[in-house]
Amino acid sequence: MATFPAYPTQPGAPGDAPAAGAPRLPHWWQRWGSLPARAQPRAWGRVRYGALTALLALSGLVILALVRRQTGTEGFLVGLGLAVLPVPLLLAAFRWLDRVEPGPWRNLLFAFAWGACAAALIAIVANSFATRWIATATADPSSADTLGATVIAPIVEESAKAAAVLLVFLFRRRHFTGIVDGVVIAGVTATGFAFTENILYLGNAFGTDQLSGERGLASVTAATFFVRVVMAPFAHPLFTVFTGIGFGMAALSAERRRLRRVLLPLGGLLLAMGMHAMWNGSSSFGEYGFFAVYGAFMVPAFGLLTFLVVWTRQRELRTVRAELPAYAVAGWLTPPEPYVLGSMRARRLARQYAAHHFGRAAARSVARYEACATSLAFLRHRGRSGRAGADFVVRERELLHELWRHREVARPSLAYAARVTAPAVALPPPWPAAYGHGYGHGGGHGYGYGYVPAQPSAPDGRPYPAPAAPHPAYDPYRT
Repeated sequence: MATFPAYPTQPGAPGDAPAAGAPRLPHWWQRWGSLPARAQPRAWGRVRYGALTALLALSGLVILALVRRQTGTEGFLVGLGLAVLPVPLLLAAFRWLDRVEPGPWRNLLFAFAWGACAAALIAIVANSFATRWIATATADPSSADTLGATVIAPIVEESAKAAAVLLVFLFRRRHFTGIVDGVVIAGVTATGFAFTENILYLGNAFGTDQLSGERGLASVTAATFFVRVVMAPFAHPLFTVFTGIGFGMAALSAERRRLRRVLLPLGGLLLAMGMHAMWNGSSSFGEYGFFAVYGAFMVPAFGLLTFLVVWTRQRELRTVRAELPAYAVAGWLTPPEPYVLGSMRARRLARQYAAHHFGRAAARSVARYEACATSLAFLRHRGRSGRAGADFVVRERELLHELWRHREVARPSLAYAARVTAPAVALPPPWPAAYGHGYGHGGGHGYGYGYVPAQPSAPDGRPYPAPAAPHPAYDPYRT
């Protein structure tokens, strides 16, 4: 079991430069084994980035060539122009869900690129191969097409999209802390996949209309656009969101519960495959099978998931308001800030104030301050629940120093937002006695009673300006 010491009063800055006279690190491709242990993960990270970028770029070129070959140049351009229409709306919706603790753009960019390139390529190749193999084995092409659409396609496509969620879960664990993160990564991945798939379907429909001479609302292109872009642009995101919820619930589980952390993502993936199979098989349920599945399953599932993620978003804001007062008492935050940081309206007003009075750079600084404070609240909440990792102290130190670095611009803007939106904030009453239980990894180990965040201390060891003195009767861990 890992245990955590009290927060150091004179921590080193994150990413400190090496001491004077330290030898230069050799390039990883020259002498990998001679790299210090601290430098090897960074070098390995560069290798992963390069390999992943090359994989996505190659997948993009191949999928572009395949789609263009199937649809023709004109069909490809028409499909591209129509398929792009729902993408900004879907991305904006998922980004809105992620506003409480926004993840880095590179994670979302990777998820979209994986869905549009790698997952789409895997689906086209695997589905085509499996359908042809079944048709050859059974000598029944129509049955092969039905089986491929209702069984093979859901398994292949949902597994390919789930791979992006798994990669972010494994290698960007710091930014994958709950259900909302899983929903956002899964939804953006599926949006990219649907974008490429829509290009293919709409481009083929346009080619069919060119051969038949159909035009207007009676055309195959119009019908395909209505079903895939107007009625059900959320279909693929809806399926894959179940996988994201499974990974999000696994992220909320303690590390010692290994079986649960494996079964939850698998359960979400199976639900995604089941919903996908039902949607693809709706045409075989009769003349009105599509509308029956759409009204009886798709719309209610979409409404239920929307309620779940919005409720989770509100719970995250409540967590921010509940966890940050301890840091206000220690002097890292001003007393009104926990309320302001727990209100999306107040946070937006603070950014607007900074942009109007100090410029866009100041607004970005306020946004960074808000994101770090939110991450700090979630980190503290995981610690109190016994779900903090072994890097709890290091991560807390990084976030606190980042807060202090942006405080000069952020605090006036947050104070303005507090005056506009927040009631008068006094220091809260003492925490209940159970507040300090299990603060750390494994529950009951590490931080226990009496843990209070350290008073501000500069990265170079010099003291920060003295914070406001806490209320004399306030003891956040009094037992």
